[in-house]
Amino acid sequence: MRAALFQMTSGVDPTANAAAIVEMVARAKAEGADMLFTPEMAGCLDRDRARAGATLRCEADDIVLAAVREAAARVGIWVHIGSLPLKDERADGRWANRSFLIDDNGAIRARYDKIHLFDVDLATGESWRESSVYGPGDQVVAADTPWGRMGFSICYDMRFPDLYRALTNAGATILLAPAAFTVPTGKAHWHVLLRARAIEAGCFVIATAQAGDHADGRTTYGHSLVVDPWGDVLLDMGDVAGLAFANLDLSRIADVRARVPAIANRRTIPAQVTLG
Repeated sequence: MRAALFQMTSGVDPTANAAAIVEMVARAKAEGADMLFTPEMAGCLDRDRARAGATLRCEADDIVLAAVREAAARVGIWVHIGSLPLKDERADGRWANRSFLIDDNGAIRARYDKIHLFDVDLATGESWRESSVYGPGDQVVAADTPWGRMGFSICYDMRFPDLYRALTNAGATILLAPAAFTVPTGKAHWHVLLRARAIEAGCFVIATAQAGDHADGRTTYGHSLVVDPWGDVLLDMGDVAGLAFANLDLSRIADVRARVPAIANRRTIPAQVTLG
């Protein structure tokens, strides 16, 4: 499998972000990619809720999703949209942070809403309340592709290994982890978390990231990664936006799992803990 990763510096205008992705769909296909991967919040990255609310749409009306589906069908390539912010999708009024798997005919093969939401108050005074804007998903999602079963996650999800256990129990061999990581947490945890997810699962991990200084004032870490089942980093895109490629030798999955049969050796852990 030849994977193309589009490391973005998404702005606040969905139309401009859609045009950038469509351009990369064509470039990825022209350079022999089987599938293009984008980061979390590929369609709009905007912490100003009022401004974002004026441009966001529901899934059926989202201009980014429609443009990417049309482009994928036109050139004949699969696309994973790391996520799009969508409104009017939930009864509680909060928005959805949703991934899409699009096939080479432009059909949506799978959707995943981010389960784990980042809520924290830092000693610096910085505060993040993702749950005040977005509602959590409640479904673990894996989907079949010509290159194997892909398991879905988004950004903060990568800190919760139970999700990946569920995905690999369901037969996933390629784990997707699109993100928009902050710089401090990226420097501290990005590489080690993603390598750990690959090693413990005996899977490839494809983690496409936002990078650089964004129009809404935030800065993201970048370093889109492809990690093989042994934990080796096949691609690290650094901190500059752009398109890059990685070739995945899918036979590595069976080879690594035979050498370290962690999945085969798993046991069900009792929920009750005995205190000694």
